[in-house]
Amino acid sequence: MALAIRLQRGGAKKRPHFRIVVADNRSPRDGRFIETLGYYNPMVAPDHPDRQKVKTERAKYWIDQGAKPSDRVHRILSQAQVVPAFEVPKNQTKKNKPKAKAQERMEEERKRQEEAAKQAAEPADEGESAS
Repeated sequence: MALAIRLQRGGAKKRPHFRIVVADNRSPRDGRFIETLGYYNPMVAPDHPDRQKVKTERAKYWIDQGAKPSDRVHRILSQAQVVPAFEVPKNQTKKNKPKAKAQERMEEERKRQEEAAKQAAEPADEGESAS
């Protein structure tokens, strides 16, 4: 039996709140679970203390038993200092970068700004050498 620590959805339509639960990874998202470890309320401000609550000792126990947290739960557990935070992969895809034409425009704009800075600096240098 493979264990997962994941979110179980509750709440009304467009007003979600989630329980953090330990469940068999074959059971449905809102189905049977083994234990509730806390909750996560995305409708509350990020710095509010009621946004998320985790039973850290029980979470550590289940991780030691082999339960794998989902990505979102891993982030919540890392904020609660139960597990270390994700490391950003060094070979990240280029999807987060602008497309080719936008990069060309940005490069042209950077060159224009450098030339303008050089022209602004040249008259100041000529004035100092004449004195």
